[in-house]
Amino acid sequence: MIIAPSILSGDFSRLGDEALRCERAGADWLHLDVMDGHFVPNITFGAQAVEALRKTTKLFFDVHLMIERPERHIEEFLRAGADSITLHIEATDCLERVLSAIHGAGKKAALCVNPGTSIETVFAWLDKIDMILVMTVEPGFGGQAFMADMLPKIKALREEITRRGLSAIIQVDGGINESTIGLAARAGADCCVAGSALFHSDDMKEAIVGLRRASANNCQLSTVNCQL
Repeated sequence: MIIAPSILSGDFSRLGDEALRCERAGADWLHLDVMDGHFVPNITFGAQAVEALRKTTKLFFDVHLMIERPERHIEEFLRAGADSITLHIEATDCLERVLSAIHGAGKKAALCVNPGTSIETVFAWLDKIDMILVMTVEPGFGGQAFMADMLPKIKALREEITRRGLSAIIQVDGGINESTIGLAARAGADCCVAGSALFHSDDMKEAIVGLRRASANNCQLSTVNCQL
């Protein structure tokens, strides 16, 4: 299971230190939630912050754009150091062009679906993307409870990817902790984003170990990253 701490739950007065803490604790990726106050009711940071953080850590930057018309800002985030960019399928009508731009820069491209969006909306894009993010909370704020009624979405997505022999991985974000990560893993998740469970823990390294242990105990044999 890939573990991606969400810096949204970190201390914004010392984000560089928080990113380095994640790296030293053994995180695989760093999840960066970019919010514009329009697509979601919160504002976080932009490409300048991502660029500044890029100087502090070698972690894989998993940039989640919760913004309207992300096509206007893709180049900024690519230059800032994003390794993967996730777009909301609900936020743009230019998916083909944006995905091509991300892949053209040699980076990973992903799509995200909100809780109220049917998972079938991404099926037509599964052979054109590297990852699908299933939100298990309403996007916009950290610290929310895991929505277990999203598990059928993850299962349906896993079945479709397996049926078609595709390589896209499944990411889950929202309310992930030692109690819920097993549910996500059993449904078919390959990567989980965790915020409060890591940044608010006494020992982030031990918290990451605990998440990996809980996910391994419940991992579907068909998922591609269970052995990590």
